[in-house]
Amino acid sequence: MCAQLGGQPIFIMKEGTERTRGKDAMQNNIAAAKVIAEAVRTSLGPRGMDKMLVDQFGDVVITNDGATILKEIDVQHPAAKMMVEVAKTQDSEVGDGTTTSVILAGEFLKRAEKLLEQKIHPTVIVEGFRKASEKAIEILESISVQSGIDDHKGLKNAAMTCMSSKIVSESKEMLAELCIDAITAVAEQNENGEWVADIDKIQIQKKQGEMIDDTKLIKGIILDKEVVSPGMPKTIKDAKVLLLQSALEIEKTEFDSKLQITSPDQIQAFLDEEEKMLKTMADKIEAVGANVVICQKGIDDMVQHFLTKAGIMAVRRVKKSDLEKLAQATGGKLLNGLDDITPESLGNAGLVEERKIMGDSWLFIEECTNPKSVVILIRGGTELVIDEVERAIHDALCVVRDVVEDQKLVGGGGAPELETAVQLRKYASTLGGREQLAVEVFADSLDIIPKTLAENAGLDQIDILMKLRAAHQKGNVFAGFNLENGEIQNNMTDVNVAEPTVVKIQAIKSATEACSMILRIDDVIAGVKSSSADMPPGGMPPGMGGMGGMGGMPGMGGYPGMM
Repeated sequence: MCAQLGGQPIFIMKEGTERTRGKDAMQNNIAAAKVIAEAVRTSLGPRGMDKMLVDQFGDVVITNDGATILKEIDVQHPAAKMMVEVAKTQDSEVGDGTTTSVILAGEFLKRAEKLLEQKIHPTVIVEGFRKASEKAIEILESISVQSGIDDHKGLKNAAMTCMSSKIVSESKEMLAELCIDAITAVAEQNENGEWVADIDKIQIQKKQGEMIDDTKLIKGIILDKEVVSPGMPKTIKDAKVLLLQSALEIEKTEFDSKLQITSPDQIQAFLDEEEKMLKTMADKIEAVGANVVICQKGIDDMVQHFLTKAGIMAVRRVKKSDLEKLAQATGGKLLNGLDDITPESLGNAGLVEERKIMGDSWLFIEECTNPKSVVILIRGGTELVIDEVERAIHDALCVVRDVVEDQKLVGGGGAPELETAVQLRKYASTLGGREQLAVEVFADSLDIIPKTLAENAGLDQIDILMKLRAAHQKGNVFAGFNLENGEIQNNMTDVNVAEPTVVKIQAIKSATEACSMILRIDDVIAGVKSSSADMPPGGMPPGMGGMGGMGGMPGMGGYPGMM
């Protein structure tokens, strides 16, 4: 890129820098964003399809979770990367609605492009979209119904709706109950009386074998550890659990020291003293009534021997994070040494047992009375199934948490988007000038959700949309499309289809912001890729000799169209 000065070119940027300006830059960015939206569109709703993604190493992921699809495909275009960010934001904020947010962003841009063709300035469109987005959030808040931790039916409907489009849809009722139990266990009220549920307190463990219906909630924790000594009991009921952060060993001195021993008796006395100290440790544990010891560091062989004689189960080298979860689950205190040990500092568990699952020994600490940390153990036929079940359960947990914390629900099946669109069109008529057009376009874009749901179910989307609009004009706020019987339902909550309001609001927020950002770009300057002239075709520096026989994987065919 250069400027002319008296016939002499002046280079401002590196030679080879690419620059796209004005209309071309906008069209490129919008086209890239639309491709991303189109990629996930077919996976929306209960009749949505799954995607199979294969990476460069041949690892396979099968999913219909928007965030996972976009994370797995290697997106290069800068505008497309912004769409991936929309899905990531949606996933980290509310945990569900990732596909919805990306489809909305794509539709906003698609319709904004038509306004740009009518010579409407991007700033006017962005301002109109901002007003429409604020009004849409207001509308969603006003049509929401009250829910919360005591509304078991509402929580279950939201969790089941979230999972109805996943691979686990056959078992959604059982899994919904499981997710509600898990969130209810870890939910706490803060000083303002608001409910807070921390999903990090719900550990998810996966193990191949059995089937999805065998997934269960453990009111406690699972440790990927085995009992230290074979002589120790493998099952303990009514466990009193000691949680130790220090080692059950004699500490070595920090400095070098020498002992001068002049007779064999002194050696024996030295060893006896060491044994006595180790026995004292075991005696202290036994005296306080502990019958399970979970230790973050090592346990000396001699201590293991004394603990085995006392019938005490012990586990060593447990992660600090697992110890903290154990403290929350059992109600025990984390101790730094045996001097602080008291019967009150011990945790309680109904059952501590070592079990073998698919050849691995795991320690189950369960039946805790009021656990503030729980585990969901996922079972399934194959690795791919288990991974997708984990994604479905994560989304369902997030949805239940959203309802517990935000305490608002709306009907599903495209109903809230349609109602918002109907009310936005009325609002648009109160505005003047070109912003009115932008608000109307925003309202029309919201129709993409019910249209996509109908299209994915193999039905005529225009026909369904007209019937739905008619139902909403009659005042049926939650009128939606029932995919089970293919009919219009005047209230989607009657057929147990509900979604958290906060998921819908976040989808509109993130889609609008991404769309506004892309619309404001009128110049794309792409730097030169770093030179690879000194690299031979094999991608190895000279002298490395390449890796013989690795020249691509025959028969993989490069997976065309994977972006």
